[in-house]
Amino acid sequence: MNIAILIYDRLTALDAVGPYEVLSRLPGAKVTLVAEETGPKRTDTGQLALTADASLAELAHPEVVVVPGGPGRGALMDDGSVHDWLRAADERSTWTTSVCTGSLILAAAGLLKGKRATSHWLALEELRGLGVDAVPERVVFDGKHVTAAGVSAGIDMALALAARIAGDQVAQAIQLGIEYDPQPPFEAGSPERAPVEIVEALRARRASLG
Repeated sequence: MNIAILIYDRLTALDAVGPYEVLSRLPGAKVTLVAEETGPKRTDTGQLALTADASLAELAHPEVVVVPGGPGRGALMDDGSVHDWLRAADERSTWTTSVCTGSLILAAAGLLKGKRATSHWLALEELRGLGVDAVPERVVFDGKHVTAAGVSAGIDMALALAARIAGDQVAQAIQLGIEYDPQPPFEAGSPERAPVEIVEALRARRASLG
């Protein structure tokens, strides 16, 4: 099973690496990082690079597509080679997925129009503006399209997808193998539970970035 994870400059590392850690452990899985051009792509911190081993043209029809998010997704919102690849890949893929603001890229390519989908909580309105039924849920399945909320939700999405592909026992074994047992020190992982001042500070920061 060929799994393609799209990477690009200024993506969020965990958006790609979280699903990679899960999906690479599926029986028979071959995960490839793909990009418009091969080579290293700097993540949004600028201190870490992920390397694309294949160009989009070299992996035209993966069975699973994963699109991570990150600040660099702004450069991929206009129609072009990435959108062309996504649309062509989606015609044959078994699953087309995204993490965080990666859903905005899928939506801009026309793949989520009228579908239920999610994204980072700060990006839900933008997703709605692209003709998507955006919902504040952690993982959303709509047919073969699977979207995850912000960053860490990519692990949840990948585990849910692993269960659909290989069964619950395989997915649970992967979860145990990576010891995914979240016990965060704060109840601040969603805008509903985080302190109001923290929520507002993040909203203001996003607004200042445009």
